[in-house]
Amino acid sequence: MTVREQASVVRPPTQGAGSRALTIVLVDDHAIVRQGLRSILEREEDMCVVGEATTATEARTVIDRLRPDIVLLDLKLSTGSDTEGLAVCSELTERYPDIGVLVLTTFLDDALVLEAVHRGAKGYVIKDVDTSGLVSSIRAVARDESAFDSRSASVMVRSIRTTPDEPTLTEREQGVLELLAHGMSNREIGRRLFISETTVKFHVRNIMRKLSASSRAEAVYEASKMGLI
Repeated sequence: MTVREQASVVRPPTQGAGSRALTIVLVDDHAIVRQGLRSILEREEDMCVVGEATTATEARTVIDRLRPDIVLLDLKLSTGSDTEGLAVCSELTERYPDIGVLVLTTFLDDALVLEAVHRGAKGYVIKDVDTSGLVSSIRAVARDESAFDSRSASVMVRSIRTTPDEPTLTEREQGVLELLAHGMSNREIGRRLFISETTVKFHVRNIMRKLSASSRAEAVYEASKMGLI
């Protein structure tokens, strides 16, 4: 059976007085991560992993078929991009507003946390979270609450405290901006910072948005006027 075929035959168990367990779909490109998550979550009486997906395309198909309560979504779903999961997040939350999307990823970056929330994610948790923290986050999302680990929560607090008139760049964005000022291309910046070209583009877009710039050159110019470089 394919992943999608396997997912379609899983039925969530009932718990207690006939109440239904939370149905969960795992979206991650690493089999060992999905296996570990499944073994952890299925120890909980109120949770049932009903499907898995390794790519954005599989995720769309499986979720369309199963309509789970919760989707655990990694941001990196291919070798070519560190942020492909953001597009999946947007699609899911727009098409299925009743599904709770919880980002579970290895990346902790202010811009990524804020972008994920902007695209409809109800929580953002780093993969080194302990079991109880992950389970609590899933239950919080199921209650239509927000769920963040301590580090991503700090990002949200900082974003609230930052006034709109004071553009604040993340450490990664600052690094990208400085390399932009040296005239480097996205590919060259990616090689220097050991990130993908797609991720560089993501950061450049955020820099331009924060600096109200319409081009890379204008972003560098505005940053220099503000004393950022």
